[in-house]
Amino acid sequence: MIRPEFFIETLGSYGIDFFAGVPDSLLKNICAYIADNIDVKHNIIAANEGTAVGLAAGYHLATGKAGVVYMQNSGEGNIINPLASLTDKEVYNIPVLLLIGWRGRPGVHDEPQHVKQGKVTTGLLNTMGINYDVLSKDEDKAAKQIAKTVGALKQNEVYALIIEKDTFVDYKLQSVEVNDLTMTREEAIQTVAAALGEKDAIVSTTGMISRELFEARAGWGQGHERDFLTVGSMGYASQIALGISIEKEDRTIWCFDGDGATIMHMGSMAIVASKAPKNYVHVVFNNGAHDSVGGQPTVGLNIDIPAVAKAVGYAEAFSVDNKEDLQNTLSTLNSQLSTLAGPVLLEVKVKKGNRKDLGRPTTTPIQNKEALMEFLSK
Repeated sequence: MIRPEFFIETLGSYGIDFFAGVPDSLLKNICAYIADNIDVKHNIIAANEGTAVGLAAGYHLATGKAGVVYMQNSGEGNIINPLASLTDKEVYNIPVLLLIGWRGRPGVHDEPQHVKQGKVTTGLLNTMGINYDVLSKDEDKAAKQIAKTVGALKQNEVYALIIEKDTFVDYKLQSVEVNDLTMTREEAIQTVAAALGEKDAIVSTTGMISRELFEARAGWGQGHERDFLTVGSMGYASQIALGISIEKEDRTIWCFDGDGATIMHMGSMAIVASKAPKNYVHVVFNNGAHDSVGGQPTVGLNIDIPAVAKAVGYAEAFSVDNKEDLQNTLSTLNSQLSTLAGPVLLEVKVKKGNRKDLGRPTTTPIQNKEALMEFLSK
């Protein structure tokens, strides 16, 4: 395997020292090393992968140098537009080095949401005319690949290094941001889910939130037909929930979102507000971190999410940071939802981290979809 310090120092020897992107589980060791060893001006955890390409483009315009954009391969969808209409050699001809974690690589077992993306990872690059290498796990070979990459960047090309599982030696993030919040996300999820009405449905975002919701139902001996577990598609849960709420006005639809997912496509909140659904409750579990992929920070705890919600047109917005206030707010909501204008946002500030023995959904995405649709049809 490759030592993170070797990789970053080798890039640095060529003057490559600007990084932007969205953390990924396969890149968590390298992302952690970057966070600990690159100053905050030159390592920006972006709202989404497309905006990271924009940051790298701006860096190039200011310095003449190429930036690095890191992501999981699921983020390829977010970068297609800026790659085709901004960095492409037929448009502005801007060099960018892409580091892409290869989840769902054919022949390697992975979660369902990664299977398709794994199959098309290299195909998308080929379609875009972007050359790439699968980064070797041998440092001597990797050094030669980096030299080749630098040659392409000097020709103002976009070049990709695809990262397989176990490419980098373990590195634990040292600069961990700690908050003094008392409630775990799992406890908060259980509290909210337990307070819902019998006809209510939940759309939960990808990552730990869907996993913790699934385990809560299993622990209570309940089925999962009331929940749409969005195991992929980060940032889109709010729109899935909106689509349901518009057609099922007799039910309250709860969107269980995370701070990273909310920030990734924050403009979606304005669309939710514009439709003014009275049966829509947007719950943002905010721990200020990308918890599912190594705990890299978001700006979630540094911004006023309820104020954003109110500014774009949410009728009501609440924020709580302890279980007692959460229970009281849920009681108020449940008693007044029929009279409140909508939509409603509830921010729940929680601690970072999760149980180490947290399981994953045991139903397939299609089974989950079909069970929810049957529940909604009644």
